[in-house]
Amino acid sequence: MIRRHYLLISLSLFLALVMALMPLPLSTDIFRPDWVLLVLMYWSLALPHRVNIGWAWVTGLIIDLASGSPLGVNSLCYSICIYITVSNFQKIRNFSIWQQAVLVGLFLALYHLLQFWLNHFLLDIYFNPEYLWPALTGMFCWPWVFLLLRKYRRQFRIR
Repeated sequence: MIRRHYLLISLSLFLALVMALMPLPLSTDIFRPDWVLLVLMYWSLALPHRVNIGWAWVTGLIIDLASGSPLGVNSLCYSICIYITVSNFQKIRNFSIWQQAVLVGLFLALYHLLQFWLNHFLLDIYFNPEYLWPALTGMFCWPWVFLLLRKYRRQFRIR
């Protein structure tokens, strides 16, 4: 039974990974939400005893390998965001879905700023304000991601 739960959580993360790596036109690619981090944040809020920093670290390594970014950048950024989420999950659960969306937008902005900071030191890139568009689109996608994954969790009785 527990293996089935992990398999279903892994399936949702795999679908988010596919959505994150799917090619988009360059004009819309800057607006792509961070699907993997949104799904990780949902599972860490819903099941903090199952999906925690270890899942975030491994998922970040997979993203690093799949996207060709420096190894460990996404792992560290995901781990920091999920650590903050898991350590405050009881408070965040009590917020309304719109308040959670604002908080998720802040976490996504933190993720992008950490990722920029690490890439700036490793690859010598410079900040562009368009770099934070995914935080805004992710904030607007959070209610639908939350409701869809909650229905998925309840339908398959993932505990």
